[in-house]
Amino acid sequence: MTEQGVRWTAEQVLALAPDAASRKAGSKLGAAGPWSEAGSGEGTVWGLCKGSGSKPYQTVVDLADAAGPAYKCSCPSRKFPCKHALGLLLLWAEGKGAAGAVPAAAEPPDWAEQWLAGRRKRAESKRTESGGSSATGSADPEAARRRAERRAERVTAGATELEQRLADLLRGGLALAERAGYGLWDETAARMVDAQSPGLASRVRELGAIPASGPGWPARLLEECALLHLLDQGWLRRDRLPEALAATVRSRLGLPASADGPPVRDRWLVLAQYDTVDPKLTTRRIWLHGAESGHTRLLLSYGAAGRAPELSLPVGLALEADLSAFPGAGQLRAALGEQYAPPAPVALRPPGLTTAQAVARYGEALREDPWLDSVPVTLDRVVPAPDGEPGGWQLADAEEDSALPLTPTARSRAGLWRLVALSGGAPVMVFGECGHRGFTPLTAWPECPGEPVTLC
Repeated sequence: MTEQGVRWTAEQVLALAPDAASRKAGSKLGAAGPWSEAGSGEGTVWGLCKGSGSKPYQTVVDLADAAGPAYKCSCPSRKFPCKHALGLLLLWAEGKGAAGAVPAAAEPPDWAEQWLAGRRKRAESKRTESGGSSATGSADPEAARRRAERRAERVTAGATELEQRLADLLRGGLALAERAGYGLWDETAARMVDAQSPGLASRVRELGAIPASGPGWPARLLEECALLHLLDQGWLRRDRLPEALAATVRSRLGLPASADGPPVRDRWLVLAQYDTVDPKLTTRRIWLHGAESGHTRLLLSYGAAGRAPELSLPVGLALEADLSAFPGAGQLRAALGEQYAPPAPVALRPPGLTTAQAVARYGEALREDPWLDSVPVTLDRVVPAPDGEPGGWQLADAEEDSALPLTPTARSRAGLWRLVALSGGAPVMVFGECGHRGFTPLTAWPECPGEPVTLC
């Protein structure tokens, strides 16, 4: 991305912030006052920001990295990006530099150039190492086969034990789950962790919350137990399944897999990016849509507790790159391969569906993956409106007599009110996840030309 490229919007910059406090602090620094010697060129932005000390903070951002921006600042903050990097990008995005705009420069100052040179050297070393390791990655296939067999034995033992525990629960009655509370499921989940099946452990933990989820919980618990039983049986009888479905079962159990699909080169539009956080891990989900292929794909990126994942692609950008799919029937996850240009803002929009077509798409996807919670869809010309239930909202189709209820998660987010404000009673385009709990909106576009608005 060169200086002549299209500048980002303020919302795309603020989407990089690791938390709300950084967003607020970065916004205050997105003005010319504290900055000096700011400049930009060849996908790099730099500047000096006056702080509380005698020496200003040296801040530089590399926008030319195809995996998302990289940052360097001399401040002591451990957040990435820090508030100074966010402020500098806002200054650049909005064109409010010390002299009226962040000026283009022939080359960055020495302190910025040294960091950039180091990044280029490390990237080249990494490419060289990955090229050399491909030949040695399968140096001992027999040892790898034995490890896989031992893990399969443990997973089989865990699945067999879980089948017995589900049978005991149904034999004793679902009321037992309500009396036992979380203890019953936590102990069972621990047993699945010992069996090296994190997917089973995660689904078992979720069962513990169902008895406290309100009226109708026995039916919901029975549904989830049935899906868990189906997953167990899928593993125990995997040799009878089609290979694609067997791969889906392995994925749902949490067994490792590599992206072995053929690379698809396309111009990938970033539809949504959001994080889910637990005590040990932050998981970032990035939805992409291929302008030429029409495929929708999911990138996953991880960060240790308290740290944002490294990959960051704000909504509204597009990157030309290869994506390779992971194995499994109906699986949308992909791995980011070779990147031919850094992300840049575009005016592209994905094609939209009606609400009825979105529900049909989810039903079709369940045939290939019965454990699928939702599918990514873009709804065209829908209007957010109350659904008549207390606190309930829906997306009503502007052209047909149909609607999709919003999930409880979506109703509790501030993004709902951004969506209502964007619509103002008029139809909008909305991208999100459609499943058995309803629809979770993630990004919206106004009907007339305009920038995407993130809702998550």
